[in-house]
Amino acid sequence: MKTVLLINGSPNRNGNTSKALSLIEDVFTDNNIATVRFELGNRPVRGCLGCDNCVQSHRCVFKDDNCNDLIEKMLEADGIIIGSPVYFAGANGALCALLDRAFYACANHGQLLKDKCAAAVVTVWREGGSTAIDRLNKYFTFSQMNIISSDYWNVLLNGNDPYGEAVLHKLAVNMSAYLNERN
Repeated sequence: MKTVLLINGSPNRNGNTSKALSLIEDVFTDNNIATVRFELGNRPVRGCLGCDNCVQSHRCVFKDDNCNDLIEKMLEADGIIIGSPVYFAGANGALCALLDRAFYACANHGQLLKDKCAAAVVTVWREGGSTAIDRLNKYFTFSQMNIISSDYWNVLLNGNDPYGEAVLHKLAVNMSAYLNERN
């Protein structure tokens, strides 16, 4: 069975980003695709120091946060969806600090995520969704991953957003089809 890692990059475990990921998760369940959740939470996260201790191990030298746990989950998954709230027209800073370290360890010295499928999903109050998605998609392109798209930007407005829900549904359908076609 194929598995997709759903990364909730919000400090709020049950906030709007979790809601967006749940909409996607329902489609995966209907398409016989397992999901695993990773919660960023609100614990402090270190930024990358560029120390290159990850060159050989593909793991971060710092073990006082959940970066290496994230790396393990990314390596095990067939696909990855990163969800983030938008703060100041960008993805959550703590999430980006964690992703910098995880993707640097996995991609910079070995391309361990190459050919996995991926997508970014963001939740917004009013604006900044496309810039946040662009920032998150850079992790995927650097890692030679296959970005799965929908028929519009993967943005869910906080509150009632039937159009955004339809976009996320289409994204999950497209990723399901991609995963189910691969051996």
